[in-house]
Amino acid sequence: MTVQLPAPDEPLRMVAVHAHPDDESSKGAGSTARYAREGVQVTVVTCTGGERGDVLNPRLRDDPAVTPEALPGIRRREMARAQEILGVDHEWLGFVDSGLPEGDPLPPLPAGSFATIPVEEAARPLVETVRRLRPHVMTTYDENGGYPHPDHIQVNRVSVAAFDLAADPGFAPELGEPWEVAKLYYINGFHRQRFAAVSRHLRAEGTPNEMLDQMLQHYDESHDRLLTTRIDVRDFLAIRDDALRAHATQVDPEGPFFRISHDAETAAWGTEDYELHISRIGVKLPEDDLFAGLRHESVEARP
Repeated sequence: MTVQLPAPDEPLRMVAVHAHPDDESSKGAGSTARYAREGVQVTVVTCTGGERGDVLNPRLRDDPAVTPEALPGIRRREMARAQEILGVDHEWLGFVDSGLPEGDPLPPLPAGSFATIPVEEAARPLVETVRRLRPHVMTTYDENGGYPHPDHIQVNRVSVAAFDLAADPGFAPELGEPWEVAKLYYINGFHRQRFAAVSRHLRAEGTPNEMLDQMLQHYDESHDRLLTTRIDVRDFLAIRDDALRAHATQVDPEGPFFRISHDAETAAWGTEDYELHISRIGVKLPEDDLFAGLRHESVEARP
């Protein structure tokens, strides 16, 4: 196959793959909001329903309406609100949240949950989605999941598999015509360079952030991922925060994350960062656009 580059009058298309409802609002949300407003067809794909998520908003922990039985429906409504705020399309893959096991030794994951399903089997619905939506760009997590939640690690495995399998005409033709995604990115939102820059700025202003300082103690800058692509999201920080607050059971609206001013973020860093993992077209790094190389007819796909 040859990568099909967008025609001059064809909208650019992007699929952002996430593990749980709320991940799309805490990882790459400024980018998806920006691209959606620029006319890109952005679809967030959520692999699980977040059924085993904890209620992290202290104001809702004792709410009699927020029960384990009600939580799946609540999280779907929260996701619908966040989708509206971001301005993106959204699809569920339909898998069940694996939860975050705790203990020593760790208990087994719940049978049938997302992270227990063989990768090729779990990739099938994403292959169908990719072949139907025909995105030019896909974003996902790195092989460590961004952080080592079993569902996040599975998202990486499933996304990388779907990137290859969707392009393979011999794989599951019943799932649609093959499609080659031009570029696959890892979201690189949590790295020490960014946290350190924002922390230094806040300290210089006399307003240190305890959460950032604690996080910095656990990050080794030598282990930071490669930053190949930085997207300016300074005008979309409020949208990002509003989308995250829409997941009311999952975030404390008065928590330390929201106490970092947008002015400080804008001055200290101002971008959402990505690692270009695979490209089927020629690229020139670093980039400031996930669609670099896809906006001009003259760009040729790699053989």
